[in-house]
Amino acid sequence: MAAKKEKITEEKVKEWIERGVKKFEDMDCGKKKVVKKHGGSCGGVWFFGFIGAAIYYLQGATTFVSVVVGLFKALVWPAFLVYNLMQSFGI
Repeated sequence: MAAKKEKITEEKVKEWIERGVKKFEDMDCGKKKVVKKHGGSCGGVWFFGFIGAAIYYLQGATTFVSVVVGLFKALVWPAFLVYNLMQSFGI
């Protein structure tokens, strides 16, 4: 069975426009949204810290396992630093 075509009238067009305007108003397109980013420059500092630690720990690496351990130590050295600092302060 063929679908029955609906006659488009002026009232239907106005209704569609009103529904579209209502949806557009609900989208909050006109309002300005402020996005705050935190810690933008610290990523570079941590990256250079990782590179320096990797160089330090990989200087004596002779096997694959020692390379993997050296890279792991380069990733987690800040945690050990904070732990030892807190321990020395008695926290």
